[in-house]
Amino acid sequence: MRALFLVLILLSPALAARGIVVLGAAQWGGKPSPTFAARLDKAAELWRAGRAPVILVTGGRAPGARYAEGEVGCRYLEARGLPRDALLCETESRSTWENLLAAREVFGREPILLVTDRPHLPRALLYAKRLGLRAQGVAVEGKFRPRYLLRERLYYFLSLLFPELPASRRPPGPGSPGTPPASRGTAP
Repeated sequence: MRALFLVLILLSPALAARGIVVLGAAQWGGKPSPTFAARLDKAAELWRAGRAPVILVTGGRAPGARYAEGEVGCRYLEARGLPRDALLCETESRSTWENLLAAREVFGREPILLVTDRPHLPRALLYAKRLGLRAQGVAVEGKFRPRYLLRERLYYFLSLLFPELPASRRPPGPGSPGTPPASRGTAP
């Protein structure tokens, strides 16, 4: 009977994903921007609800930045009570495409929950599909500037017209951002 209960829990739709992937966004001086904080808060909510056992926070350093988005995001989540062993901190990727390459490196073809804001989600899911990821999108709501909404629609449209576009920026390979596996508990 106990084994049946365990099987039912493991097969429960509540824990349908192997991991939660937070796509990086700006950090300001070691603190997540409001957009990034909203993504992180949504991931924490999903984790606390038991939707997946681990959160991968992605994002490298912007040019001239002191901190990587992934490390800032992991510190933010840890400060909010998430255990260090539930956090994977990826700190090399510099684009949505590279964020998803890192997710594929960590989770392979296992199901994931992909957390980003609503305007960014269609493009992120398109890229995830192209990379063979089994991703379910989780949209973070908010008030977004018209310029950002327009940019995301344009990028999505261009990605539909030119499928090779994201991959042509930087070919994946040894040493390129997004390809090394994420480290567990990188956040200081």
